[in-house]
Amino acid sequence: MAVHRPSLLARTLTVASVLAAGACGGLIGWAVVDLQCTGDCTVPSGLGALVGALLAALGTALICVLAIQAMAEWSQQE
Repeated sequence: MAVHRPSLLARTLTVASVLAAGACGGLIGWAVVDLQCTGDCTVPSGLGALVGALLAALGTALICVLAIQAMAEWSQQE
């Protein structure tokens, strides 16, 4: 049985959505820490941005991989 690869459009949209989610997660993480911190908050804000970006990107990547696998399985059954 041949393995079905996702289209270039599907892979491009996956990468773009992971990058966009990482950027949004980073902004949210930075903003949450920045709002709660007083004084010099450079390091905590940076860590909040990093953690937010990683969590958002990983979560989005997981959902995208599952969706692409489901699409590949669906196309094999046709």
